[in-house]
Amino acid sequence: MDGVLYDSMPNHEYTWTHSFAAYNIVFPAELAYINEGRTGRGTINLVMNKEYNRDATEEEIEAIYGLKTKLMRECPKAPVMPGMQNLIKDLRAKGIQTFVVTGSKQPSLIDKLSADFGFTKEFVVSGADVKKGKPDPEPYLIALERSNLMASECAVVENAPLGVRAAKGAGLFCYGVNTGKLTDNYLTDEGADILYHSTAELCADITKHLNQ
Repeated sequence: MDGVLYDSMPNHEYTWTHSFAAYNIVFPAELAYINEGRTGRGTINLVMNKEYNRDATEEEIEAIYGLKTKLMRECPKAPVMPGMQNLIKDLRAKGIQTFVVTGSKQPSLIDKLSADFGFTKEFVVSGADVKKGKPDPEPYLIALERSNLMASECAVVENAPLGVRAAKGAGLFCYGVNTGKLTDNYLTDEGADILYHSTAELCADITKHLNQ
């Protein structure tokens, strides 16, 4: 979702760095991109282990993620990524199922995806649906199970290294689209099968194949 359907990663960068700063923890901006796709709990535990060699308490997770959620509500609305609404529409017109697999569990998630892309709840796997989350393949395996298709019949679009790792761990072909601040190797080293540098480039290529 973030960085693929919405240009929302700058908002996540801002809210993560400021949420940790409120608890006197430095969270470099690039870590928002490196850890993108991980659940909020997973990211907070990762940082707390690095800082204090322990998992976060439930109170700390609630406080830090609660502040992040509050700051996200105050951020400017993230624009839709170029070409993605038309691509989703074209895929559905061809009878191709589309799912969103995201680590987010923001309260407004389903309403936003429904309004902008027509996604209903059964086609969204969020952070609220998983126990492990990315980079574990669990979220993509859930989507695969819901689709009633084989892995060889499906493909993933990912902009995050942990998401690529999760997709490949589930045995799925993965289009990598680098819309963030990381260098290409973060995606290719995790196994992205094809790499694009914008959603417009991705959409043009997939649309060409759909029309062949």
